[in-house]
Amino acid sequence: MEWLDNFWATYSTLLLSVGTNVLLALSIYLTLACGLLTVANAAFMAIGAYTAALLTLQTGTPFLLALILGALLPALVAMLIGRPTLRLSGVYLAMATLAFGEVVRILILNAEDLTGGALGLNGIAQLTTGFDVAFALIGALYVLLRFAGSRIGRAMAAIRQDEIATELMGLNVRAYKLFAFVLGAALAGLAGALNAHFTFFISPNEYGFERAVEILAMGVLGGTGSPWGAVLGGVVITLLPELLRGFGHYRPLINGVVLIVIIIYSPQGIWDLTRFIRRRHSGKPAVN
Repeated sequence: MEWLDNFWATYSTLLLSVGTNVLLALSIYLTLACGLLTVANAAFMAIGAYTAALLTLQTGTPFLLALILGALLPALVAMLIGRPTLRLSGVYLAMATLAFGEVVRILILNAEDLTGGALGLNGIAQLTTGFDVAFALIGALYVLLRFAGSRIGRAMAAIRQDEIATELMGLNVRAYKLFAFVLGAALAGLAGALNAHFTFFISPNEYGFERAVEILAMGVLGGTGSPWGAVLGGVVITLLPELLRGFGHYRPLINGVVLIVIIIYSPQGIWDLTRFIRRRHSGKPAVN
């Protein structure tokens, strides 16, 4: 259909950005749902993006295999650093994962022969399609929704509420934390690999502190009560700057005010607010 072709030609980049950002929001949802304050997802995204891009650019690796390896390598790195790092908690864990992110960025900057250094990688083939992003997103959301209603999801919620009590119940808290951390890294790496193959260009500056905070904001804004919260957070963070484009130089200010208002009036995230509204309309009492 002609209208659909015109719509896709105009908004394809935005829609693909929404999809990859929702994947990133789901990746941070996993760690937040387990009570882990980490900011390493931008670094895992960078590892996935550069891995997949270098494979397709320099070795002609099939796109699907490049995506798989772009998700597996960050997961492997997360497994290696997760065992010592996840012994920390709170702000100390955030500082450790932030330092890891800077290490990854500096390594990419200094490996000029391989990564292009500060100039980044140009000419990445536009292989990502809407189907690829939709398939990855639907698959990830399906798995995480199944987890949320399973023993794994209940254990992660218990760890978030009271880690010591959960451990006294006989659950292996460290194993659940590592599982959430590794799976979140794989999703972030997959998002990075998909993103690299529709933007044509990637550079280390895309995966610094600002990107890490943006990913964390998606998870916090959406809420950790359900994977649907991560979906809402990713969509809002991506679309809000576009919706405010007509305000020119005032756009960042209005963007910040909107986010602050949402967080003040719904500190548990947008998803929790929507549940409250649905209960009010149905006449059921709100449940914390």
